[in-house]
Amino acid sequence: MKHASVIIVEDEALIRMMLVEMVENLGHKVIGEAGRINEGRSLAETQEYDLAILDINLQGFNVQPVAEAVRSRGRPVLFLSGYGSNGAPVGFKAAPILEKPCTPDKLKRMIDTVLSNQEPEQAQASC
Repeated sequence: MKHASVIIVEDEALIRMMLVEMVENLGHKVIGEAGRINEGRSLAETQEYDLAILDINLQGFNVQPVAEAVRSRGRPVLFLSGYGSNGAPVGFKAAPILEKPCTPDKLKRMIDTVLSNQEPEQAQASC
């Protein structure tokens, strides 16, 4: 699988740090990370990346504005959630969702699936 540039939007600093480490250990490059909607939207609108990994709930707010910015640039999105598919942004119900906490193996499989433009075996994968 190709090595990708990735942005990560996750409000929990420790989880974000773990995700960055896992993504980089998989051979990808994290080119930006954010913990708030406005920061995430700015990354999504201005950075050059191949994939956005977005937590669905950022400090009580749905990540939809960031997801829409990603989609407007034609980039794929992978959602993370501690609540399963509940709360997936409107218009993104079919997007892949990876439940937190996740293992590197599950993350790798989901990233590979998203980057290969294949339909995920399941729209939601539990870790």
